[in-house]
Amino acid sequence: MRVSSQDVTVVALLADPYAPTEIAQRVARTLSARLADESAEGPRFDVEVVSEPFTSGTEDPPTLMRRILDRGRAENWDIVVALTDLPLHAHGRRLAVDLNHEHGLALLSLPSLGGLRLQTRARRAVEEAVLGLAGPRTTAAEGPPRSQPSPGPLDDRLAPAHPSPIGKQEADDLRYVVGGPRGYLRVLVGMVRANRPWRLVTGLSKALAAALATGAIATLDSTTWSLAEALSAPRLVIAMAGSVALMIGWLIIDGELWHRSAEGSPEARQKARLYNASTVVTVGIGALVCYVGLLVINLVWALFILNEQVFASMTRSPLHATEYLTLSWFVASVATVGGALGSGLESDEAIRAAAYSKREQERRHTLQAEPR
Repeated sequence: MRVSSQDVTVVALLADPYAPTEIAQRVARTLSARLADESAEGPRFDVEVVSEPFTSGTEDPPTLMRRILDRGRAENWDIVVALTDLPLHAHGRRLAVDLNHEHGLALLSLPSLGGLRLQTRARRAVEEAVLGLAGPRTTAAEGPPRSQPSPGPLDDRLAPAHPSPIGKQEADDLRYVVGGPRGYLRVLVGMVRANRPWRLVTGLSKALAAALATGAIATLDSTTWSLAEALSAPRLVIAMAGSVALMIGWLIIDGELWHRSAEGSPEARQKARLYNASTVVTVGIGALVCYVGLLVINLVWALFILNEQVFASMTRSPLHATEYLTLSWFVASVATVGGALGSGLESDEAIRAAAYSKREQERRHTLQAEPR
C-alpha cells in the first residue's frame, strides 16, 4: 500500500458494524478537511468508510492486524484505520491503538478511549494515526520514522509500547496501552457506554408490563399502605437494593449473560472478568433506570387514585406528601420483583440486545454458527 502518484492518499476506515460504524461515519465527514489543514504541504486525503465484522471469531490483535493488512492489499488502500468496540489485550496489557508504519495500518479499540467524549477522542485518535502513518514508510524493525513525531492518539494516560522483540506473527511496530486500575476502569466505562444500558428499558417490554401491573395492584392494597407506613427509611433502602439486585441476577442468569472462558490463561480470566463486570454494570444501570421510572409512574398513579379519607381510616395516618412518596418507593420495590419474574417471558435475544452492544450480539451469533 503506497501513496498514489497523484498525491492522493486513500484512507479507509474499516469499522465493525453498529457503534464503530456510526463513529467512523461521523469522523469521515470532517476527516479529509482536518487532515488537509494539518498537512498543508502533504498529499490530499480521500476518506471512505467500510463497515464489516472484521473481528468475527477472534480478539487476537496479531490476527486482526493480518486481516486488516490483507483487506487493505485487496482494495489497494494506502492507509487503513480499523475501529472495533471489542476490548483488546496484547501480552496481558489492555490495548488502545496498534500501529504498523510499514504497511500503513492502525487498529483502534474504542472501549480504551473511555466513556466520556468518545466521539471527540475517536476523531483525534484517527487523525493522529493517519498523520503518523502518512509519513515515510519504514520497515517493522526500524519502528516509526524518526523524522516525524510518534503519533500521540489520545492523551498522557496512554503509554506507548514498542513490541520487543517483534515476532513473525506480530504485524505492528508501536502500541498504545492503558494500564493500572485507572486503565481498567477506563476500559470498563467504555464497554458499558458501548452497551448502551438505557436500551434495557425498551428491550424488556414484557417485564415492564408485569412490573407496572404489579405496582398498580399493590398501590390499591391496604396491606401495602400499612407496610409502607411501618417501614423506616433504612428498610426502604434495603428493599430497593434487594429488588434491584434480584432483577440484575435474574436477568443475567435467565439470559445466560455470564461469560465463562474456555481457556485457563491469566489473560483469558482477566478478559472474562472484564466482560462480566461490564455486564453487571450495564444491567445494573438499566435496572436502576427501570426502578426510577416505576417510582415516578407509581407516584403519579397514587396521586390520581388514592382517597385521603380511605387511606386515613386504614392506616390512621393522614395522606401527605411523605406518605405518597413512601408508598410509591415501597411499591416500586415490589413492582421491580414482579418485573424480574416477568423478564422470564422475554426471549434471550431481547435480553442480550439490552445488555450487550449489537456488535457483541452479532459476534456471539457468528461464533455459535461456526463448526466445532
